[in-house]
Amino acid sequence: MSAENALYTILVEKIKQDALVLPTLPAIALKVRKAADDPDIDLGKMSDIIAQDPALSLGILKVANSVVFGRAVKVESVTQAVTRIGLRQIKSIATAMAVEQMFISNNEVVSEYMHITWRKTVDVASIAIALMTRYLQKNKHTAFTLDTLTLAALIHNIGALPILTEAENHPEVFAKPIFLQQAIINLANKIGGEVTKAWDFPAEFTELVTSWSDLTLLPKEAHYLDFIRAGAIYHEIFKSASTRDILLKSYVTKGILPDVDFLQTAEFNELVAQVKTMFD
Repeated sequence: MSAENALYTILVEKIKQDALVLPTLPAIALKVRKAADDPDIDLGKMSDIIAQDPALSLGILKVANSVVFGRAVKVESVTQAVTRIGLRQIKSIATAMAVEQMFISNNEVVSEYMHITWRKTVDVASIAIALMTRYLQKNKHTAFTLDTLTLAALIHNIGALPILTEAENHPEVFAKPIFLQQAIINLANKIGGEVTKAWDFPAEFTELVTSWSDLTLLPKEAHYLDFIRAGAIYHEIFKSASTRDILLKSYVTKGILPDVDFLQTAEFNELVAQVKTMFD
């Protein structure tokens, strides 16, 4: 049995037996999510919780000062940032910002692949967030929310994390890029769905994580899936040119894009660059 097939077999068996070790959210993200569900929480208490974690504090400041929130005056404190973002959105935004802390490994090959995986996630998320930002500006009464899309985009490939962790446990056999890549392509969506369930996320996140690359599922109306898939189109994760053309035309019909070439315009790429400052 090849190493690739061995890794695949181990992962499949562990999934069947509910024995696969799934990642846990960073403690600070759990604190924020618990606090956000408290009906008595206020901005000051939430700011105090976030301020306990320097990395999360910096991430929240970057988000609050990003083009996504479109304010001219720069915020300089966590309290100001939480006030700008708002308690309703801070749960998803803080969780999204904390996810990056999970992509760490002591194995050189796995660490490099975790870095690559996270950067690809950010690339896709930046396109999705930029498109959603524009969409919300033009559709004031939509049910879509930016915080939901941001979290969904940043965890859309979270299923790669348990795969990489398993490889780290058997580095002499599995810590090789070609094996990791194939396992992620074949299993990440299914495993990612299990991760969202373990984290007690709403069902819509499980649907997004398990379905974003399943192009047999094509919503007739605009859907969060469309924004994540637009990121995959932009970064050529979907290899078929005809598939990309069909999807882009459907996004024009749904009002997500003004035309099929919009993703290549200077206007859009400038917006994406501004969004990416949240993750630099």
